[in-house]
Amino acid sequence: MTPITEVEGRRLTLSNLDKVLHPVTGTTKGELLHYYATVADALLPHLRDRPVSFLRYPDGPDGQLFFTKNPPPGTPTWVTTAPVPRSDDPGARQVVVQDLPSLMWAANLVVEFHTPQWRNDSPAVADRIVLDLDPGPPATVVECCRVALWLRERLAADGLPAYAKTSGSKGLHLLVPLEPTPSEEVSAYARRLAVQAEADHPELVVHRMNRALRPGKVFVDHSQNAAAKTTATPYTLRARSRPTVSAPVTWEEVEACDDPARLDLAMDDIAPRLQRYGDLLGPLFEPDRAGALP
Repeated sequence: MTPITEVEGRRLTLSNLDKVLHPVTGTTKGELLHYYATVADALLPHLRDRPVSFLRYPDGPDGQLFFTKNPPPGTPTWVTTAPVPRSDDPGARQVVVQDLPSLMWAANLVVEFHTPQWRNDSPAVADRIVLDLDPGPPATVVECCRVALWLRERLAADGLPAYAKTSGSKGLHLLVPLEPTPSEEVSAYARRLAVQAEADHPELVVHRMNRALRPGKVFVDHSQNAAAKTTATPYTLRARSRPTVSAPVTWEEVEACDDPARLDLAMDDIAPRLQRYGDLLGPLFEPDRAGALP
């Protein structure tokens, strides 16, 4: 029998709760849904008012994965959608996860949440910068942390505060709250930072995507500031063998990271961290923290 539950007055059908999604840890879909319900207060502000793209993995990370921007078939009428015109589809709309019922409905589809750096009331006007630090083996998140500390200092010199989170995969993301700025300008600034990081640390950093350049170095991916691009939303689970999370971390943790395991954060780590720290990315929502591009 498929359980029907009520969340804040909305009736939801939750399916296959005993299905194992992560065989390595035995994590079930029911545990995944419990995780999202537990972290909802921290996660929802990062989703709210941003069109969401879903990476769906209904049979776990070893099954079929597919990325979708369109509202899935059967999306309830009470789930908010917003127009996000695309060159191939001027009438396109995307889901906007505004509340707990919408979050639990989406989580039941088994998804990673990905969001752009802008809100749906001002498309292509970014209110944050993202820098995705991606290590080329044998480099790991340890090398990403070294690059993150350089970028943090460089951003501070321009009056911009930076906050870090794990990617939930191998790397690190830096997020910078920004006075609303056209995505094109943010992209150009982020690229300049990446180029300068490589110029200062050519043995450690690469700013181009060319895979041949990347072994042993950290790719500073500035491209996710483009208006059409998205980044894994803070607190989203990732489609990995273990239920890892794109989780906020402290700068003290970044400074102390001498082993990749120290920043390998999974589902069960997050509730205790929220209890201890609150949302480390909360400053992204404080208007007085937002900086202006130089």
